[in-house]
Amino acid sequence: MKAPIKWLKDYVDINLSVKEYADKMTMSGSKVEGVEDMGKDIEKVVVGKIVSIEAHPNADKLCVCKVDTGSETLQIVTGAPNVKEGDLIPLALVGAKLPDGEIKLSRLRGVESYGMMCSIEELKLTKDYLPDAPDNGVYVFNEDQKLGTDVKAALDLDTVVEFEITSNRPDCLSVIGLARETAVTLGVGFKEPQIKVKEEAGGDINDYISIEIKDPELCPRYAARVVKDIKIGPSPAWMQRRLAAAGMRPINNIVDITNYVMLEYGQPLHAFDYDRIQGRKIIVRRAQEGETIRTLDGQDRELDNEMLMICDENKPVAVAGVMGGENSEVTENTQTLLIESANFNGSSIRATGKKMGLRSEAAIRFEKGLDIQNTIPAINRCAELIELLGAGKVVKGIADCNCKPYEKRVLKFEPDRINSFLGTQIETGVMVKIFKDLCFEVDEKAMTLVPPSFRNDIVEMADLCEEIARFYGYNNIKPSLLSGKEATQGRKTYKQRMEDIIRNTMMACGLSEAYTISFTSPRIFDMINIPRDHKMRNAVTISNPLGEDYSIMRTTTIPDMLKVLSINNSRNIQEAALFELSYVYLPVEGDVLADERETLTIGMYGGSNDFYVIKGAMEELLSAMGIKVFEFRPFNDDPSFHPGRTASLYVKGKNDELEYAAIIGEIHPEVAEKMECPERTYVAMADVSVLIEASDTNRQYKQLPKFPAITRDIAVVVKDNIFVAQLTDAIRQQGGEFLEEVRLFDVYKGAQVPEGMKSVAFALSFRAADRTLKDEEVNIAMERILKYLNKNFDAQLR
Repeated sequence: MKAPIKWLKDYVDINLSVKEYADKMTMSGSKVEGVEDMGKDIEKVVVGKIVSIEAHPNADKLCVCKVDTGSETLQIVTGAPNVKEGDLIPLALVGAKLPDGEIKLSRLRGVESYGMMCSIEELKLTKDYLPDAPDNGVYVFNEDQKLGTDVKAALDLDTVVEFEITSNRPDCLSVIGLARETAVTLGVGFKEPQIKVKEEAGGDINDYISIEIKDPELCPRYAARVVKDIKIGPSPAWMQRRLAAAGMRPINNIVDITNYVMLEYGQPLHAFDYDRIQGRKIIVRRAQEGETIRTLDGQDRELDNEMLMICDENKPVAVAGVMGGENSEVTENTQTLLIESANFNGSSIRATGKKMGLRSEAAIRFEKGLDIQNTIPAINRCAELIELLGAGKVVKGIADCNCKPYEKRVLKFEPDRINSFLGTQIETGVMVKIFKDLCFEVDEKAMTLVPPSFRNDIVEMADLCEEIARFYGYNNIKPSLLSGKEATQGRKTYKQRMEDIIRNTMMACGLSEAYTISFTSPRIFDMINIPRDHKMRNAVTISNPLGEDYSIMRTTTIPDMLKVLSINNSRNIQEAALFELSYVYLPVEGDVLADERETLTIGMYGGSNDFYVIKGAMEELLSAMGIKVFEFRPFNDDPSFHPGRTASLYVKGKNDELEYAAIIGEIHPEVAEKMECPERTYVAMADVSVLIEASDTNRQYKQLPKFPAITRDIAVVVKDNIFVAQLTDAIRQQGGEFLEEVRLFDVYKGAQVPEGMKSVAFALSFRAADRTLKDEEVNIAMERILKYLNKNFDAQLR
């Protein structure tokens, strides 16, 4: 919000430097983004009058002028084509400073020039600020000016302060709102606007217009005035300059007045050509399916029943709060105006503006929620300005349809709680003064507060504390330590500690962490070979997606990991190993919210990365999380993975049963080709919640063994379809109490082993805690193991 200082001074006295003002406003919560001094780089430029003009003796396109500055007459050489005797012009004297440099005594074609006549370009001003400026030539004042007057005063150059207004303070999107904040910040009085409307046209508003609101939820209040004998023309220079300084382009007196009131009061207005309103009736309703309207920008807009429209008896004439219709536009032929001042539902205006791709200054204000009590003062101010500028005569009365009369919010006034909350000892009288300055109604007997209607953000005690802190001064609140009955130590939850273990373990295994977004495309399921009827395709749909590629919440993280690996591969990265801790979102029947399941995804390709490397990383993680009982099983039912090169992981949960925790394997070649990944790409996806539930961070330490171990190697030949895990479990089961470790060290298939068979070799370690074992004891265990392997797996000792 840009606020010219001179405009603010209409409502509050500001008697300090702009820098001091900006600092104080920022400290009280109205953050100043920047300050623009329009005349900062202009010095020694005055109003001069051209007394005479003579041809230059040595140049056809130059002329020699005598210019009266009030104290002296100077000779000025100029090439401006638009000057004539008697013109009042901006004259830069010798030594003057302009935005582009300093003016010096010069000689042009042998004739001395004691200054320079200035155009708006040389003063770094725009045609929005001075619309009467010529396209080519020096600026000529249209109004009488005292000779020698500083041009900054003559052109009413102002200092503009730009504020950053937060979304909870729509009242500050106005000069009056900022003036209120200024008054309390500086401790000075606020000058309440005094509006007087003469209503010279007479008559009765009810004879001209009636209002019907069919959807009070979207439009709780709609007010209108009628103005006759309209005279369309340019607005006065002071209004044009204020509008331009505040960032609005002047257009004509009627449009400028409505924009001026919007900036001054924060209440958007709209003007209709009254004679084009059929039936002398305004109907505020939702659009009907199939309706269209051509808006003021010349675009034909298709409407739907979610859009609020301003209509006459037969058709829509404006999109409420967004833009007017061409069929009710004010033109040079307009004789009678209908002025609208309404209160609309902010969410509805935002949704409509977004659908139409329109976001005007009016819509920005409506979106944030406006003061329903401000509609009448704003429309009265508009009527007053129309009368003051001679733009028309106002009909007596206001058509006001108010479906939801304003109800005051009564809050408890608890000074002790406020002091406790802020850690201060502010006297009650000081708080009372602050609240009264902020236009609150204060009842010191009942100890209640009533916020003003324009402060919709004040709803609870914390809001009251903020108001006191802002104007008591944050810098006046002494810092103090936290206090309480019991001091607690901040620490991470068990889940967060487990997540740290997962990240640290993955990085220790040489993996880098990746981050992807949770939005994805429905087409991604085809890319990873998911059948049409698979439950994975049942995804949460985004209501307002950025596009089809981001229209659903993901139910699997595998495609995202493959995309990251594909990008690395496309950039000639020969080897990659990545992991990601993120979420999948599974729909819950009967619930709006999805089941968010935290997922660990690992992906790798190239170099020495293979199935055993990714399986080893998972085993390392299981060890770090204290998961001792787990089992890898062959898995062939996932269409995204290579059959025969995929395993599922089961871990022992709290109920002592094995529970599915992860899938690990090589990506199916078709999927790898579709995703543009290397043919041998490996991925694992684990359910973090299952792993955390099975984890155990308790560690039990035992003494180092006092007695030596006896090691034996065993190599057996078995059928190729028997898994090593089966053999390992059997050995552990039959090894007895002294078997300490079983370690696979070789799997061989070749000429010395029959076809369809393989040789599997294990290293077994036996040890007793209280003595040295004898060979006979170990031999008994070995015979038991071999006998069991032979009986159950037809294993032959090699």
